This record gives sequence, structure tokens and C-alpha cells, in this order.
Amino acid sequence: MPKSKVRHILGLSGGKDSAALAVYLHDRIPEMEYFFCDTHKELPETYEFLERLKARLGIQIKYLEADRGFDYWLEMLGGYLPTPKARWCTKNLKIIPMEQFICDDKAISYVGIRADENRDGYISRRPNIKAVFPFKKDGLVKSDIIQILEDSGIGMPSYYNWRSRSGCYFCFFQRKYEWLMLSEKHPDYFAKAIEYEENHKDGRTFTWNEGERLLDLVKRKDDIIRRHEEYMEREKQNAPEKPLAEVLADVLDSQDTAEPCFICQL
Repeated sequence: MPKSKVRHILGLSGGKDSAALAVYLHDRIPEMEYFFCDTHKELPETYEFLERLKARLGIQIKYLEADRGFDYWLEMLGGYLPTPKARWCTKNLKIIPMEQFICDDKAISYVGIRADENRDGYISRRPNIKAVFPFKKDGLVKSDIIQILEDSGIGMPSYYNWRSRSGCYFCFFQRKYEWLMLSEKHPDYFAKAIEYEENHKDGRTFTWNEGERLLDLVKRKDDIIRRHEEYMEREKQNAPEKPLAEVLADVLDSQDTAEPCFICQL
């Protein structure tokens, strides 16, 4: 009986790490299958970046969709928004579509976690899926990832000018500054995020940020932005050689210790 073929898969999130991994492995693994779990709650910059990646590398990206979308699961859960402790969106909109895509095939899943990150990310419990971490194995860190994207001509996703993570426009892992930038860059999406907080049939209110509504966050906008700019200036003086995107990520990380979504953030 012939040995079953092993599939090579790489999930793209619209972020820098998975994109850099696609560049890094493009010539090494020509049979790679690329996929993107589309929640239909993404920033337009995410789709633009994926198109840039496709054009530069000459690859196809399979867009996966959940059988039931975010709004369906939100209604089923009585309006309970996802949180760092209850990431039902990750499970239903990312993990399940990925595992359905692989089905029962033997597969190697390439994950873009770097050598300077102390985490493993999502690893499927299904025995037919093996996760590997090329960046960790080869000792590549954040500066290497940025360099890979710059050298390839792809560059960084444009949202890295104000946001340090990929993911849905209402991602609960956003820091307060990122929420405020969303209100400026995409006021329509910010308004929709407010609707998710406010509009519940039973009158309850759920919040994306623990203990603070977005409407209240906006009231503190000037103070939050002022303090953020002070942190940015201090970091730039301490490390003038760092790219702006890396400075922003470091500043936001220093203000927030929450661990990001294992899949969306890569």
C-alpha cells in the first residue's frame, strides 16, 4: 500500500511573522499550502497585505471560513464577548476551520513563532498534525523578521504604524492606544465595536476592555495619547536604530502583559 502524502501547510494571519515565514520557506518548500482563516471582521489593511504577499511570491492563498460566523456564536452565547480567558472566537473561527481544511491528512504545520518568544502558540492535539517552528530552530528574532520582509520588497503591513498585532478590528487584545487609533483610522469599525458592547436585548453590557467601555475610553483619549507619545520618545532615544514598528511594539508590550492570541497574532 503506497505511503500517504504529507501536506505542508502555513497559516497566514496578515501579520509580519507568518508573512516572513512564507518568504523564508518559499523556495525551500515549493509544495507549501498557504491559508488564511477569514473571520470577515478583518481590517482592510489585512486583505491588502495578503494581496501584496500573493503578488510578490506568486502563491495562492486558500481563504477558509467557519460554517457559522462571529455574529452567530455571539448570539448563541447570549452576547458574551470573547475575552483572554474565553477565546471562543479563536476556537470557532480559526482552529476548527483549519482542522477541517486538513481533515485526516497527515500534515506539517509551519508556525512563525520566533526564537525571542517564550511560548509555543497553538498546537493541534490531532495526531495527524505536526507543528514545527523554523524561526525558533534557526534562532531568528524580531529584527530578523523585519529584515526578511524589507529585503523581499513586501515590507510591513501598513497597520503596524499604529497597531502591533494582526487580528479582527475589535480584537480584545488591543491596548487602549490601539483602540483609540482604530477610532481615528477606521471610525466606522470603532462604531461597530461600540455596538457590540452596548446592544443587548436583556440590557446587559459587555466590554472589550475589562472594566471600561469604549465610550468611556474615548473620554480619556488626550491623556492616553500624551502618555503613549512620551513612552515612544523615550524608547526612540534609548534605541535610535530601531525601526518605528519595533519601537511601537516594544512600547505597547511594556504597557500590557496580556498574552496575545496564539493564531491571530502571528
